[in-house]
Amino acid sequence: MNPEKIYLENVVTEFKATKETGERAMNQIKDEDFFYQPNRDTNSIAIIIRHLSGNMLSRWTDFLTTDGEKEWRKRDEEFEEVFYTDKDDLMDRWEKGWKCVIDAVESLKPEDLTKTIYIRKEPHTVIGAINRQLTHYSFHIGQIVYMAKYLARDNWNSLSIPKGKSKEFNEKLMGKSKK
Repeated sequence: MNPEKIYLENVVTEFKATKETGERAMNQIKDEDFFYQPNRDTNSIAIIIRHLSGNMLSRWTDFLTTDGEKEWRKRDEEFEEVFYTDKDDLMDRWEKGWKCVIDAVESLKPEDLTKTIYIRKEPHTVIGAINRQLTHYSFHIGQIVYMAKYLARDNWNSLSIPKGKSKEFNEKLMGKSKK
């Protein structure tokens, strides 16, 4: 297998893992928690989802052939307080955005990786654009995880190795669990 094909498969895996991390965090909070804002300058999970979805649909629709900042995108509206929606609507947006990303990346061929695409008329290699978006989405998923952990408080189930459990985790993983 060539490195380009390995890269594309890895990117799909990473996008899916990033999506799953967000979902595992959101599954630990109540529906009303999606709309919680600690202050006016901090985005709720609902706002982050709207922003991610808007970005994903804009960037990945006709990825190789049109500028990633579509004329129909209303980015500023993505950050307005959400009063008119519910969790089902948010999760619909979430799924549509991620489907657009995964479908677009899965359609890429190794020879596409060195092509030039544009985001706001700025040139990027396809590899650079993919890495840019993976970083961007991971940043916002981290915000979702942090907010969900805060809101779930004592009911939070760790998404990785819980504090103070690294040794136990490593021993179990490496087959050296205590008897």
